[in-house]
Amino acid sequence: MHDLDHDHPDGGLTEDLSTLQRRRALRWLAGAGVLSLLGCGGGGDAATTSSATGTSASDTSTSTTSPTTSSSCAVIPTETNGPYPADGTSALNALLLSGIVRSDIRSSFAGASAVAAGVPLTVTLTLVNTNASCASLAGHTIYVWHCDQAGRYSLYSSGVTGENYLRGVQATDSNGQVTFTTIFPACYAGRWPHIHVEVYPTLALATSVANVSKTTQIAMPEAACYEVFASSGYSASVANFNQISLATDNVFSDGATLETPTISGSVSAGYAIALTIGIAG
Repeated sequence: MHDLDHDHPDGGLTEDLSTLQRRRALRWLAGAGVLSLLGCGGGGDAATTSSATGTSASDTSTSTTSPTTSSSCAVIPTETNGPYPADGTSALNALLLSGIVRSDIRSSFAGASAVAAGVPLTVTLTLVNTNASCASLAGHTIYVWHCDQAGRYSLYSSGVTGENYLRGVQATDSNGQVTFTTIFPACYAGRWPHIHVEVYPTLALATSVANVSKTTQIAMPEAACYEVFASSGYSASVANFNQISLATDNVFSDGATLETPTISGSVSAGYAIALTIGIAG
């Protein structure tokens, strides 16, 4: 269904990595105020053309809302669930599969066996009630899914339609938290690297998008993206990441502050991200 031809035109991967390095240097110089001292004008590196079409870029934002606040709490924006949710939006529904409730989502389940390779990533999400001074919301359920190291979505993309990895469900604990073990998602053409999230009122209701109470997305932190995509296995992401920014992404372009997690770690040790998800509970 999806052509995953990740060729690198012109200078190839070496040129793309060089572009990434230049962008990182420019970003550091800008943060240090050096560019203004140099009188640097407009115009950056020319966008590197990529032939990667591994996943559709039709992840358009259909219902993004501006953050609303209650006291000091903020409701996370509502975003599209995208074209690959497997949540009952179409005939595909991973939520009905035995084994979907799990913390480590790197492997396929329910008869499928592939394991997604990539830089390890731990995702901790804390669900809070913005109508109650951000009190923790225990007993709700969170479904997460994202693309693999090659930019493919299990159940949908060519080569992995028979797999269901990088999808999982968990109920929030007494602190309103869930923690997933996964891999750092790739950057596919047309989208900033991201993780999809759906919140359900209870585990029993986490069987169909018809019962969802919040749909949103997590924007992967920029600095870590540079580091990960320069590592082994993520070559197809390099050119794609060179051509996208939060400002041009069709989901995060209206602001991603509430959707960007804190992050720690490294490529060698793996990364850990944490995000508080505020809903009007």
